[in-house]
Amino acid sequence: MAAASQRVLVFPSSSELGPALARFIAARARESCGSERARFTLGLSGGSLVSMLSRDLPAVPGLDCRKWLLGFCDERLVPFQDPESSYGLYKTNLLSRSPLERARCWQLTLAACGGGREDYATKLREAPRRGDPVFDLLLLGMGSDGHTCSLFPEHPCWRESEKLVAGLKDSPNLPQRVTLTLPVLNAAPCRQ
Repeated sequence: MAAASQRVLVFPSSSELGPALARFIAARARESCGSERARFTLGLSGGSLVSMLSRDLPAVPGLDCRKWLLGFCDERLVPFQDPESSYGLYKTNLLSRSPLERARCWQLTLAACGGGREDYATKLREAPRRGDPVFDLLLLGMGSDGHTCSLFPEHPCWRESEKLVAGLKDSPNLPQRVTLTLPVLNAAPCRQ
């Protein structure tokens, strides 16, 4: 099978990137919801993506999120009310807004370094596609230190090949985190 062609798009600012990304997400959702599964699974990252999506995704005309299932690529283990919580920021700024309020959401719990991590992995396994838990689209950012999700350069989580979700107690900043691992990231047909 030939590899899919890849394009790199460069935008001069987030105010131009945001609407284009929102339209891209909506188009991928329409494609996924037109399949036999009739569901769209979207993995969200935090950082500047939260404000961009909160501003631009609800503005997409005709956006229907009833068949959307949202998950998180990683999360800092802080209370949801903390400004460092990706879930808390999305809940306040995006998930409470129509039409996104109709989307279902897998959330990571504060117990993610223990039973919560396994709970999240179980939720991922309950929605298999071709036998593996797969997000149709993962929105991944990259930190200034080169990390994506909570996979930090040289951290042992990069080598994880069995677990779907890993807990970190020793990340370089905000040490308590939970993250998707490479098997889940690599299984997604679209990573942006």
